Amino acid sequence: MLDALVIAPHPDDAELGMGGTIALMRAHGMKVGILDLTDGEPTPRGTPEIRARETAAATAALGLDWRHNLGLPNRRLRATLAARGALAGVIRQTRPRWLFAPYWVDAHPDHVAATRLVEAARFWGKLTKCDLPGEPWHPERIYHYWCVHLKLVRRPAFVVDISSTWETKWRSLACYASQFPADAPSPNVLERVAATAAWWGSVIGTTHGEPFFAREPIALSGFSSLF
Repeated sequence: MLDALVIAPHPDDAELGMGGTIALMRAHGMKVGILDLTDGEPTPRGTPEIRARETAAATAALGLDWRHNLGLPNRRLRATLAARGALAGVIRQTRPRWLFAPYWVDAHPDHVAATRLVEAARFWGKLTKCDLPGEPWHPERIYHYWCVHLKLVRRPAFVVDISSTWETKWRSLACYASQFPADAPSPNVLERVAATAAWWGSVIGTTHGEPFFAREPIALSGFSSLF
């Protein structure tokens, strides 16, 4: 059903980490979905209702094919057996070729728990003789996107040129006004995201880029898109 399923601990994490890549995939006709694990609340300026409206607006800005919230607890996210089963069920129903999860090292405990959950659920998704919904399914790869909480620089497996979709990513982030208020002191989150995207772009000789990481080897069938 989906080419890519992006798993986000909270609404806005997918947009922060790989909004430009999501927009690029959609521009090339790929089917992309986002699964938010929690509603991200409470936050200082948000409510569940506000976050739901903001998420809907960001979903429209990116032109997603599918989006859902798993309803797990914010700030207390754990890779429990129940959560693993719920996520594995979504994987079996959406049948993505690739999964995207946060980078496995992060200052935010929810992000670390999310990645552990994704890796375990990917394995469970292929099980037979179980009570999970849908037919067995095992996504080919898990790729990891960068999150904003880690103040370290890691060497990525690859960097995606998002120069052509940077404005789309920026519009999707602007939908989350409760999380990225205009009066936040500088340098605020969005300023740091812009600086980081520009830096990764400079690394690969473009204006904007998004880094990705992988625990497994990456297969290539050609070199036409490498530069």
